[in-house]
Amino acid sequence: MNLPTWFGSSQRSSTTPLEVSLKRGSSVESIHRVHAVVCDGRGRVLMRAGCADFETFIRSALKPFQALPFLSSGAAEQMNCGEKGLAICCGSHSGTPAHAREAFRLLWNAELDPSLLQCPIPRGGTSPLEHNCSGKHAGFLATSKKMGWPLDSYLQGNHPLQVEVNRRIAELLGLPADELVAARDDCGAPTLRLRLDQIALLYAHLGASRQAEMEQVIRAMLAHPELVAGEGRFDTELMRRAHGQIVSKGGAEGVQCLSRVGEGMGVAIKVEDGSKRAKHAVALHLLRQLDWLTPTGLQELEEQVLLIAPGVQLEVAGALRYQET
Repeated sequence: MNLPTWFGSSQRSSTTPLEVSLKRGSSVESIHRVHAVVCDGRGRVLMRAGCADFETFIRSALKPFQALPFLSSGAAEQMNCGEKGLAICCGSHSGTPAHAREAFRLLWNAELDPSLLQCPIPRGGTSPLEHNCSGKHAGFLATSKKMGWPLDSYLQGNHPLQVEVNRRIAELLGLPADELVAARDDCGAPTLRLRLDQIALLYAHLGASRQAEMEQVIRAMLAHPELVAGEGRFDTELMRRAHGQIVSKGGAEGVQCLSRVGEGMGVAIKVEDGSKRAKHAVALHLLRQLDWLTPTGLQELEEQVLLIAPGVQLEVAGALRYQET
């Protein structure tokens, strides 16, 4: 099979990728290859496993940055959204009634009808408010209304909102906005194809909180982790156990991002085959290596999110290696 040219990366920054093995009894049943990189706020690769320049779509890990225009436009302040409203904008939630209510509250306060949401109705659901991206879409609509931008085309790449999102991302990455490559995410919104070191840099900026809007995003996610994902889910449970020190946000197809709050360090993880179980196993493996979480917190998290079945376990081989100068 011929992979598209963007799928891998060059070997200029390659080390051995991490490997996650699913073992049934004493036998290996499946193996996942994983790339990971740690960057500081200047974009310097501090540690890596695999290819730091591996390219992937950032998927929903982009949400904290897609929420920035909601703040900078004044829409969040005008509608008094509070930290809960901002957290749901950044979330990939479980679609519970509590999550749907928060997304609805955003629209209500902005005097917008839920019928304007262009995210799909999830399978088995009855409303787009139950879609895991409904908070992000509600924030998009509220921002567009505040700025006087069209509401029916808010997901189009040339819409002023999406242009502003790209401008902010490009500014953080230090590159021209027209170099960003976008594609449609499953919810209909644009997502970006980036290198892992660029994704890690975004999360290093987020953790550093040097911009007022990013500090607000951090505070909201940490104050209400249950709105970022949901009960029993990785991002929520990790942030609860990290005592305000780690921001966690995953994306589909094996993307997981972490940020060390106040230290300006970002971690980006990509599982080549898109496995969710593998990205969570690697995130815990790296948290242990980086000493970002207590042994008790790690054990509790492993027991909560990595349980598969009796006699089945995940094992991670390999470690982050320091960048050679």
